[in-house]
Amino acid sequence: MASIAESEEASPGIYIPEEWSEAADSVAYDSTTSPPPIAFVCGPKNCGKTTFSRYLLNVLLQRYKRVGYLDTDVGQPEFTTPGFLSLTVVDKLTPDLTIPCLKTPERCFFFGDVSSKRDPTAYLKCIFTLYDFYRKEYCKSDGPAKNELPLVVNTPGWVKGVGYDILVDMLRHIAPTHVVKINITSERKNLPDGKFWLDDDYGGEVNLIEIGLARQDSFNRSVPIQKDARLLRDLRIMAYFRQCFPSNLNITTIKELANALASHPPYQVPISSIKIKHLHCQVPHTEVFYSLNATIVGLAVSSEQSENLPWCIGLGIVRGIDTFKGLLYLITPVPLSLLEKVDLLLQGFIHIPTCLLQVQGCMSPYMSANVLATS
Repeated sequence: MASIAESEEASPGIYIPEEWSEAADSVAYDSTTSPPPIAFVCGPKNCGKTTFSRYLLNVLLQRYKRVGYLDTDVGQPEFTTPGFLSLTVVDKLTPDLTIPCLKTPERCFFFGDVSSKRDPTAYLKCIFTLYDFYRKEYCKSDGPAKNELPLVVNTPGWVKGVGYDILVDMLRHIAPTHVVKINITSERKNLPDGKFWLDDDYGGEVNLIEIGLARQDSFNRSVPIQKDARLLRDLRIMAYFRQCFPSNLNITTIKELANALASHPPYQVPISSIKIKHLHCQVPHTEVFYSLNATIVGLAVSSEQSENLPWCIGLGIVRGIDTFKGLLYLITPVPLSLLEKVDLLLQGFIHIPTCLLQVQGCMSPYMSANVLATS
């Protein structure tokens, strides 16, 4: 069958080798898989996991109307800003595999960091809860077939030490129908051979597919590239807050975005209506507002909890806090109808990009009169 990769217009900047195409077709059209497939994509850093996952999504969408995407890479997520773990339902092909795009997840958690190293237990709890939600909502054996949808699980590139243990725990909990393991030329950086996560007495079936790097084509194009991780994270955060403004508003540079955000009227949130939770650290009660000022926070609804984890609906920038009026000033693209449900602010280690703080050479645009100022 013809693959998406054969169409130059589908993704002109990406070269998909034949073994990648065959691997994706095997997942999508494996006749032994009665329920929709659950594909787990893993491998070391810069091996092309995200690009293969995007490509696999497109192949699956040729057979299924919708595909689930469980993103476990908090540093370089596919459809959200950094710091999130999410389940997204995708119903449209991605025309260009080189360009990531923001989507609204079906469910997501704000982990608040770009790596699982700080709290592997909380990280796994979030992932397991998202996967269990997927199973409950879309894998009902007695429900209509239209409720079932395939799932692609994209993973981070930390595959040694604790990262390896986390990956094994994920594999054992999710129990995918297919595991796509991408290998690079440096064998010591690869995952172990074979079905490394299984015990000898495992009785289930799983299709392990091992593929290599996407080699360069005649135009010197290739899938895996060295990424400037911090720059990519900053760009994704800026793209998220660009949504505060109409798409037809002429904002084309970082400076224009910074000035637009600095002059954007913030929401006024009564401090008495919210709770504040610091992730991965403890902050003295007297320092809570100082630590929150001019930071990015996750916007969560404490009443919508699963396994004592509040679902998150987006991000906000705390522009200032007026302790005399009892108001917190918040910039966010989250619509008011959803924002009114938020009663919990989650502060982690996702920071405002430095380039947005350097408007007019200082941090003052994110402070207002009569609000707390950091020293």
